[in-house]
Amino acid sequence: MISINNLTKYFGETRAVDGISLEIPEGLILGILGPNGAGKTTTLRMLTGYLNPTSGTVKINGMDTAKNSLEVKKLMGYLPESSPVYSDMLVFDYLKFIADIRNIPNDLVIERLKELADLCGIREVMHKSISTLSKGYIQRVGLALALMDDPEILILDEPTNGLDPNQIAEIRSIIKEIGKKKTIIFSTHILSEAEATCDRIVIMNKGKLVADGTTEMLKGNKSDSIEISITLINAASNEIREVFNGLKDVVIDNLKVIEETSIVTISSHKDMRKEIYKLIKKENWILLEMVQKKKSFEHIFKELTKEV
Repeated sequence: MISINNLTKYFGETRAVDGISLEIPEGLILGILGPNGAGKTTTLRMLTGYLNPTSGTVKINGMDTAKNSLEVKKLMGYLPESSPVYSDMLVFDYLKFIADIRNIPNDLVIERLKELADLCGIREVMHKSISTLSKGYIQRVGLALALMDDPEILILDEPTNGLDPNQIAEIRSIIKEIGKKKTIIFSTHILSEAEATCDRIVIMNKGKLVADGTTEMLKGNKSDSIEISITLINAASNEIREVFNGLKDVVIDNLKVIEETSIVTISSHKDMRKEIYKLIKKENWILLEMVQKKKSFEHIFKELTKEV
């Protein structure tokens, strides 16, 4: 459905997006993650035709966004990071105004507004001034705006930015419901949001695409990233370092001592618990706890986007 080929964008000498390529099939919820300045917003603006790429192409249903801008935009609903709403209008009046601009037939407008009010959870505020709404409700009104034409593709730029946890959960639920019938692409820097909502995730850093897949696939690609946290008594820090540094395939990530208790965190590419237990027993240390886990999605994100 969406084909991105070697997409690049310069602003003066600054390369904001650096040759990314993606194939996005119909009916997918795709999350674009990355730190601030990674190129997420610029990429979305090129997808919508708001910006023309310096080089490369975006094709939607075979149509080039640069050459068939109007036809492509008819397929899309777009919600930028700041909802483009008129705060001095009532919600109903604003959405009715948008429906008129979009040439929705008069006999269908009221029914469409009712559908959007239910889908976006704004029925109870339809006759309130937008200026009196919370940011969460304003985002919902923005979603209704983006969905007015019943587009095939919905593009959202940081849709939960600045919302509280309850509002984030509500927007997430709406996105998942909409995603049952539409292709959705949204950017975020909230890792838990992408992990809970998306069918597929791409991670950008400094304009480049550095990862692409489901969260489980991304974790699987880092399957050697195992952490083991060990809590000991009767073990001096110098002894711990000497013993664990003698283990092949083990790296000490952190070691702290609080009175008689030592907490050491190590990394390895395989399960080392049996070997570690034997060493602890040999050294006559007291083992209070040993916990193994794969590195979280947050750890993986940090590894992929860290400064080099």
